[in-house]
Amino acid sequence: MRFTLRQLEYFVAAGETESIARASERTSISPPSISTAISQLEKELGVQLFVRRHAQGLSLTPAGRRLLREAKALLEQAEGLYHLADEVSGQLRGSLSIGCLVTLAPMIIPELSHSFSTAFPEAELRPEEAHQEALLERLRRADIDAAITYDLQIPNDIAFRPLVSLPPHVLVGEGHPLAGRKKVALTELAAEPLILLDLPISRDYFLAMFMREGLEANVGARSAHQDVVRTMVANGHGYSLANIRPRSDQAMDGRKLVRLALSGDYRPMAIGVATAAQISQSRLLKAFEEHCASRISECHIPGMVAPDEEAKET
Repeated sequence: MRFTLRQLEYFVAAGETESIARASERTSISPPSISTAISQLEKELGVQLFVRRHAQGLSLTPAGRRLLREAKALLEQAEGLYHLADEVSGQLRGSLSIGCLVTLAPMIIPELSHSFSTAFPEAELRPEEAHQEALLERLRRADIDAAITYDLQIPNDIAFRPLVSLPPHVLVGEGHPLAGRKKVALTELAAEPLILLDLPISRDYFLAMFMREGLEANVGARSAHQDVVRTMVANGHGYSLANIRPRSDQAMDGRKLVRLALSGDYRPMAIGVATAAQISQSRLLKAFEEHCASRISECHIPGMVAPDEEAKET
């Protein structure tokens, strides 16, 4: 046998997503590497697995559909061998695909990945970033094993373990007239231009605050990129609302941001670990969830100022 389990894994990813690009996102492997692995597998097996259409992506051939079922079964058996070896040796090994909300990933993932790899050197984490809707859908499809995200619109088929609660606050540039204040009310900001973080579900969370007060947000600009929002605010284009507090108070261009407490009792967002409720967790996934719980709390959040640290500042 001259094909590898890794080639089978890439073939399964491409077969289930019907796209080299989506298979690349799922496995965190470059598209050329996946294409090469599939071509090598076809050559070794002597069959064509896909019909390649540039516009429509990939379509499995009849032989490809049969081999996809067998490849998935073989990979499951191989994973079972790892679990058996774990039980015998007491070690945890294998790989986990971990999704993370795109706004949290730059701060949380580097430290969390490093600490987990140090604690479990035989394990591999494959992180990927996405917005909330995409993360929930990938959990349902078992494209990822878990997601680090917020408790926003979590459906019944997704289990969520909250780790730390973050209330909303206001961001302004250091030259903003309100920058010297400690606290500000939403009614004072409604006429000001809002620089909105324009991500699915997240945008609804922020705009709902205005609806609750009978106000209409004056959206001055939108961006799906958190760094763009922060830099626009730092440059005086308007204010923004946020829950996370990075350790740096500077935007990407070096200009300073000022954080103001938001008056009122608004729903906080909880960072936690989401998993598919109906899929049984492996020992490795349980270990990852416990590791997250030990690393993300009111006392400490990787890359961020945690609530207990903020309380000490005030």
